[in-house]
Amino acid sequence: MRRKFIAGNWKMHNGPAATKEFFGKFAAELKGSPEVEKAIAEGREEVAFFVPAVSLLTAVSESKDTPLIIGAENCHWEPKGAFTGETSVPMIAEIGATHTLVGHSERRHVFRETDEELNRKMHAALEGGLSAVLCVGETLEEREANKAFEVIRTQFVEGLKGVDAGTVAEKVIIAYEPVWAIGTGKTASAGDAEEVCRYIRRLADESFGSEAAEMLIILYGGSVKPENTKGIMSQPDVDGVLVGGASLKPEVFIEIVRNAL
Repeated sequence: MRRKFIAGNWKMHNGPAATKEFFGKFAAELKGSPEVEKAIAEGREEVAFFVPAVSLLTAVSESKDTPLIIGAENCHWEPKGAFTGETSVPMIAEIGATHTLVGHSERRHVFRETDEELNRKMHAALEGGLSAVLCVGETLEEREANKAFEVIRTQFVEGLKGVDAGTVAEKVIIAYEPVWAIGTGKTASAGDAEEVCRYIRRLADESFGSEAAEMLIILYGGSVKPENTKGIMSQPDVDGVLVGGASLKPEVFIEIVRNAL
C-alpha cells in the first residue's frame, strides 16, 4: 500500500523567525493529535514542508529528531557557478533538506521555466540525493480547449526524460496542480482530481512499467482545505495533497493532515 504524503508549500512566506515560531506551534498540534503521530511513526503518512531558501536551515533545525520532511521550493541544475540568486542541490542537501519541488506552476508560468530546464533540475536533484516532486498541470484555457491530458503528458514525459524506473519508484513524486485552481479558491472536484491522477499513473505505467507506476506517489494540489481533504484523499489514485496557503497556519494544516488519514 502506498504511503500518504501531505505537503505544505509556503511559497514566499515565513522567514527564519516565523519558521521557528511555526514549528513550535506545529509540534504542539502534533502532540494533541495522537492518531497523526501514530500514522507518521508507522510510515503510513509522511508530512513535508517546502520552505523558502532563507528558512531551510531553521526548518531543518526546528524539526530535528522528528519525522517531518523538509524540502526546498526550487533548485538549480548546476552544482555551483555564476548563477546569482539561485540555490544548488548540494547547498540544499548540506543544510539537511531531503526534498525539492520542481516545476511548480508559478515557476512554469511566472518565471517561464521550460520542460527542458525542469528536466535538468530533476536530474540534478535526483543525482544529488534529493527526492523530487515534479509538478504538472493545465491552465484554464488549456482545459477548456480539451488539451489538459496533452499538456500533462508533455510535462510528465519531458520532465522525467532520462530518469530510470527504479528512481521514479523510489525518489519521484508527481503533483497534479491545475493552474486554474491554485490560489483562486476554486478546487477540482474529487472526481476531476482522480481522473487526472489516474491518467498520470497510466503514463507512468507506459513509461516506466507497472511496478513503478503502482509505487509512484501522486498528489493533488489546488486550494486544498480541511473541508475538501477527505473527499480528495478518498480517490484511489490520489496519495496526498500539496497545500499552499492553508499550510501557513499550524492549526489548519494539522486538520488537513488528520483528515487525510
